[in-house]
Amino acid sequence: MRAFGIAIKYFFDFIFALLATIITFPIIGITLIIVKSKSPESPAIFKQKRVGRKGKEFWIYKIRTMTNERDEAGELLPDEVRLKKWGKIIRKMNIDELPQAWNILKGQMSWIGPRPLLPREMSVMTEEEQKERQSMRPGISGWEAVNEEKTDNRVEMAQYDLYYVRNWSLWFDIKILFKTVYIVLFGRRPDDSLRAPKLQENNPADLEVQNENSDTSA
Repeated sequence: MRAFGIAIKYFFDFIFALLATIITFPIIGITLIIVKSKSPESPAIFKQKRVGRKGKEFWIYKIRTMTNERDEAGELLPDEVRLKKWGKIIRKMNIDELPQAWNILKGQMSWIGPRPLLPREMSVMTEEEQKERQSMRPGISGWEAVNEEKTDNRVEMAQYDLYYVRNWSLWFDIKILFKTVYIVLFGRRPDDSLRAPKLQENNPADLEVQNENSDTSA
């Protein structure tokens, strides 16, 4: 029964991704022009390697929302410095996520699923948890994404994704979809300063895999 539901999920993923690509093409085009005019030093499309289903890495595509400003040593400036007003608006409206419809069409992502992690972020889970979590395609939105203001670190974020995979159903996806629409339409996406900090190398608080004791129930 679960396998049949997953098949239905991926079928609608493809159909809606195709429609979204056609419908949002003008929005993406205009946004790319704005990004390039505001920050001409780099491509308007940002791509980054993420971990997908069964641990297979892939390139994720987003509209760039930060400049590539660097200090005298050639190191990138902090995110909060490189994130300008135009980037905050693009993120607030979730326009930066639209190119990921292409990842869905390629079978690498889903509309709803676990967050697509950077390879180093997998370290907050045990090998068994990683395998379990990556049994489904990563999503543009997900249970962790609609609860991101409740997590203080990457370990807690991973637990929300694990809860999603363990309790997946089409109804659960529909619930997350409606929550996502609400967040987007009413601008409820939390500010970057309220989200769990990025995984820092040699940070024991993030790298230590803890027992799940957070309330991640649906």
